[in-house]
Amino acid sequence: MKSFKNPLLALIALSVLGFIFDVGLNAYIQLTILFILVNCLMSMSLNLVNGYTGQFSLGHAGFMAIGAYFSAYASTRWNFLPENLQLISNFVFVIGSGLLAAFAGFIVGLPSLRLKGDYLAIVTLGFGEIIRVALLNMDFLGGPRGYANIPSLGSFFSSFIFASIWMIVCFFTIWRVMRSSYGRGFLSVREDEIAAESMGINTTGMKVRAFVLSSFFAGVAGALFAHFTNFINPSSFTFLQSVNAVIMVVLGGMGSMTGAIVAAIFITALPELLRPLQEITGVDLRMVIYALSLILVMIWRPKGIFGDLELTDVWRKYVRRSA
Repeated sequence: MKSFKNPLLALIALSVLGFIFDVGLNAYIQLTILFILVNCLMSMSLNLVNGYTGQFSLGHAGFMAIGAYFSAYASTRWNFLPENLQLISNFVFVIGSGLLAAFAGFIVGLPSLRLKGDYLAIVTLGFGEIIRVALLNMDFLGGPRGYANIPSLGSFFSSFIFASIWMIVCFFTIWRVMRSSYGRGFLSVREDEIAAESMGINTTGMKVRAFVLSSFFAGVAGALFAHFTNFINPSSFTFLQSVNAVIMVVLGGMGSMTGAIVAAIFITALPELLRPLQEITGVDLRMVIYALSLILVMIWRPKGIFGDLELTDVWRKYVRRSA
């Protein structure tokens, strides 16, 4: 029972927050909050590959697109359950999105993860572009017109709780994996791949496992994104989407789950907070201030906001020590 205590407390806290947001915020801010949850999933999943395993993937938008299009198609064509059981079908479709993205991650990762550094980044970037171009030519998925009329997950509160559950599952799954023998294998690959191989660790197998698990949660994030926006097209999953996920991981700290969440909140919310500035001045200064903020953070915190620390480590290292 003790192992379920922290996830349960996190879910209760998020449920209270969801109720407050549902009552006190307008629809625009609520949609931004849902996008924050999607980006938290993206950053945490990519952190497993880029942060903990030490690889460099630029194809996360491709896995997100696979999950988004699968859930969108399945929920509009294969949804045979009555309306009062929609939550079950949505849950099944989101899991299916993650599994399909994980299978694609296995197919891509098995040959490409034998590469290192820039070569791996180029291969994963190419995979993301292949997925986007393939979607442009699939008429049954809307092609360049996009896929519309995707059913939502209900009210804001139900969507918030649904996404929060997946965020908690992602966080504690990666948290537990990193404290297992597999997690130590991932870290050994990051620190010194040659030394890990000399100790008998199958480094390619470790990288593929991390890549598959990361792809699963990227597919889940894509499915949630599709149901939140009710419309998707291939331009929603460009190279810039993958770069955005990498920025979240680097900004928060390579190997820090807390940092990935904080960076996802910062990067998603800052452009929206600066939107009134454009209306006042008549000039779009949002991206200038956004880029300048990122540069200043990386100058002051070159290892990211949290480095490789978690929130509990920061509490013990700074707060308790100063007290």
